This record gives sequence, C-alpha cells and structure tokens, in this order.
Amino acid sequence: MNTPDRVLDAAPADPAAALSRYYHWHARLYDATRWSFLFGRAALIQSIARLPSPPRHILEIGCGTGSNLLRLARQFPEAAVTGLDLSADMLARARRKLKRNQRSITLRQQRYDRPLYPEPVFDLIVFSYCLSMINPGWEQAVESALRDLRPGGRLAVVDFHDTRFPAFQRWMGVNHVRLDGHLLPRLNARCLPVAQTLGNAYGGGWRYFRFIGQQPGG
Repeated sequence: MNTPDRVLDAAPADPAAALSRYYHWHARLYDATRWSFLFGRAALIQSIARLPSPPRHILEIGCGTGSNLLRLARQFPEAAVTGLDLSADMLARARRKLKRNQRSITLRQQRYDRPLYPEPVFDLIVFSYCLSMINPGWEQAVESALRDLRPGGRLAVVDFHDTRFPAFQRWMGVNHVRLDGHLLPRLNARCLPVAQTLGNAYGGGWRYFRFIGQQPGG
C-alpha cells in the first residue's frame, strides 16, 4: 500500500512529479537534442575558473545527464563534486557517463527545497538551465543555495532569460520552462554580483544569461 507521501508525490497537481515524468521520457533524447538550446554552459565554467580561489566543494543542482559535472570535474580536478537531480532517469544516464569517463562524483536524487546540510558546505553551487524549470519553488531553491554556501562562496547560474515572441514563450511553458526575465533581478538582489552577461540565441529568438554572485560575508 502506498504511504501518504508517495500518493502526494504521484498526484498530477504536484509540479515536481510532473517534471519527473517529463524527464522519464526525455532523458534518452536529452544529450542528442538539448545542445541546440543550452547556450553558455561551458563559458560559465570558464568564467568561474578565471576567478581567484578555485572551489574545493562544488554542488550542481539539476545536474541532468552529467555533462556539466564532467566539465566541472575536469576544470577543478582537486574539488569534491556533487550533482543533484529530481529525475532518476537522468541520473541513471549521468552514472553511466561518469563511469565511462572514470570520474568519482557524488549523485543525489531529491528535490532542492531545503539546504542539504545544517551548516554550509559548498564554496560553489551551479544551476545550469534548472531554475527556470522550478515552478513554483525557484525562489526557495535560490535561498537553499545561499544557505548551503560558505561565506564568500559563489552562486553560478546560466539559464533562459526572456523572449519577444509570445508563441515561443507559451511553447517553452509547455516544456516546463518559464521565460519572462524573472531570475536575474532576484539573483542580483540576493547575491553580490561578480559577473553577468546576456546573450542572444538564434538571432534574438530568445535571450539567455550567465550570472556569478558571491555569498555576502566572504
């Protein structure tokens, strides 16, 4: 018999459950199709690498199939890297990818609606095309990250920003992506901005952003 928690997780009205079901079907196609949408991921990591004090404890939220985890592990070989994702199907592909590349990275399957530890552990937390898909709950994810960051730690985000085409915005909404410029103002309000850029995709069909902010107190 299902416990009440399992019944709740399976309810159609639960956004996290709906997102998990979405990636159950899309996980197998993700690497082959999403590269044409996810601009700026490698550039974000290169920007982090140019900053002083390389990170030693890294967390990526929404790590998906593990492509960014590999980039982070190669860029920061001395760091302990953890990847978290809601989707068991995406993490299964990440495990296979990490095994092929002989990388030892911790993977966790869960929502990110609260800090992972009672005390701050990480000096870099990365969201790569993840925050725009946490609807509702993206504000809570940002606050959880700030509580998981050590003083002076950095929050790095690359994500969709906005579009001037309402039809494209609606289509992205069907794919669980909110695309109305809501993320950057909150990030600037909650962090000390270190670097940020806006980029155009496909001749201005939509814009994406890269943001690096610092936890106050460092």
